[in-house]
Amino acid sequence: MDFKSYIRDIHDFPEAGVVFKDISPLLKDPMAFRAAMNAMLSFVGDRKIDKVIGIESRGFFFAPLMAFQLNAGFVPVRKKGKLPADKISRTYSLEYGDDTLEIHSDSIGTGDHILIHDDVLATGGTAKATCEMVEALGGKVVQCNFLLELGFLNGRTKLKDYDVMSLIDF
Repeated sequence: MDFKSYIRDIHDFPEAGVVFKDISPLLKDPMAFRAAMNAMLSFVGDRKIDKVIGIESRGFFFAPLMAFQLNAGFVPVRKKGKLPADKISRTYSLEYGDDTLEIHSDSIGTGDHILIHDDVLATGGTAKATCEMVEALGGKVVQCNFLLELGFLNGRTKLKDYDVMSLIDF
């Protein structure tokens, strides 16, 4: 399936000079949505996964479905101030600013095998911050898995110590 044909460019969003990759056309097509999820699941193979992390907000589209298919738990990583219980946080750089992510302190157990999913790998800051939080809680990152990758931003360099897979490359 030509997954790229389901991604549209939105120029100057969220600010001037940025070309936003909109995945909405893929999400609204049931065949493309299912095929994309199955393709990303195939990246995992037969590796043991205890929890699938979805990174706010577009990581929430696929991660819970993958968790269900893998018979694993789902853990949301949210932006600062969105989680109610005890949590840890990491601040990271985006291609257009800084942000902070949080995860509940009790969401990852020592030795848990973790699949981290987000929609886009851009500069790698979001995924790297998430990997650091998982490891601080005693988990082992099995894979970082993305719907699409903006290769020209070199996000993989921040994730050089991890297995990184993406379905669509730009």
